[in-house]
Amino acid sequence: MAFNIELPHVGESVTEAVIGKWLKAPGDTIEKYDPLVEVITDKVAMDVPSPATGILTKIFATEGETVLMGAVIAEMDTAEEVVVAPASTQSATSSPSASRIGTLVQGANVGPTGGAFLDTSLSTPEPTPATSDAGKGISSGSRSSLTRKKGFSPVVTRLAAEHDVDLDSLIGTGLGGRVSKKDVLAAVEHRRVSASTSYPRGIIAEGEDEIIEPTPIRRMIADHMVKAVSEIPHAWSAIEVDVTGMVEWRTANKERFESENGVRLTYLPIALSVVAGALRSNPRLNSNWLDGKIVLKKAINVGVAVAADGGLVVPVVHNAADATVTELAGVLDGVVPRSRSGNMTIEDVRGGTFTLNNTGSLGSVWGGAIINHPQAAILTTEAIVKRPVVISNGGNDDIVVRSMMNICLSFDHRIIDGAEASEFLQSVKSGIEAISSDSDLR
Repeated sequence: MAFNIELPHVGESVTEAVIGKWLKAPGDTIEKYDPLVEVITDKVAMDVPSPATGILTKIFATEGETVLMGAVIAEMDTAEEVVVAPASTQSATSSPSASRIGTLVQGANVGPTGGAFLDTSLSTPEPTPATSDAGKGISSGSRSSLTRKKGFSPVVTRLAAEHDVDLDSLIGTGLGGRVSKKDVLAAVEHRRVSASTSYPRGIIAEGEDEIIEPTPIRRMIADHMVKAVSEIPHAWSAIEVDVTGMVEWRTANKERFESENGVRLTYLPIALSVVAGALRSNPRLNSNWLDGKIVLKKAINVGVAVAADGGLVVPVVHNAADATVTELAGVLDGVVPRSRSGNMTIEDVRGGTFTLNNTGSLGSVWGGAIINHPQAAILTTEAIVKRPVVISNGGNDDIVVRSMMNICLSFDHRIIDGAEASEFLQSVKSGIEAISSDSDLR
């Protein structure tokens, strides 16, 4: 029987992906879970596995095309019926919040004035072509409602024809990479300037700017950052932490830990363990803003920002608050290398509720990170630096050398006030400073 293959959702903040490369061709026999297609989102470049065993019959999304999550990208013939729960099976009488994991906070005080919510209901989003038609069979000629094609507006098409501009050669700067009127006019102006200022082949004019075409993942990262800054009212707070005890514990236990567990011991799993515990005590930090309400997330899934060759990626450590330092070190030892090599799975990036950013490993000592939309906050651990510190001892002030680290919090001011942000930072500070060389960290 014919079966439509949809682009799977990888997280509530990811709405589209670029088709990178098809790994199978029409006519190929595919086993369930075989890598089918490489896709690129603002979070990850990954392989999408086949959801069933069968023969690939049609490909609807071409390489380089931007496709909405949940859209049909291919069709295959299967020997048996494949049951897939449609994305829009919600009945008219069901609660629109029933499928959402987390606690809905109604009437919460938000912002410095503590204004209360008036609307206590969640609105049901109108069905879109991408969801209402997702389960229907489609042909390559009728899939425009499911995928964001390279289609151009009438104004853009007419303008390009008037000036003899090849639209396929343009890099769109509009929403989702669409080519806009501005892009066409810029191409016309560039051609005019180039014609009036010619240079022999191979010679570049002195002082001429270099134009770099962003990779698909860089373009999607850019769109995601703009969305985060424009939709989330950012506020910042920072605190200084004495990490001397943590440094001493790692130094004393590094060789034993690596010998017993087969993984390197860095500061990251220790910090992650403390941060996850602080999130449990400060649930507002583990939430998001949805339909004018605050949703407190039950799961504590901490994304860890990783610098990869293609750009920033954020693999997720699921249920981090329930894991030991040893378990967290093992998870990170697997997911971080996968992130840097571009071999992450869908599960590696799904479901993040908070982000931990470790720019300290790059030498940074202070920063204000952009929140990973739609999360409520992101915490940055900065470089550990030895500094002279004044410590009171028996009524006397002594100057001693301590290992110090700044931790910087960016938070959504719709959800979190300054006092709550400070409480969270103090919780993290207390947890880290409680570690000493003889602590029993497991």
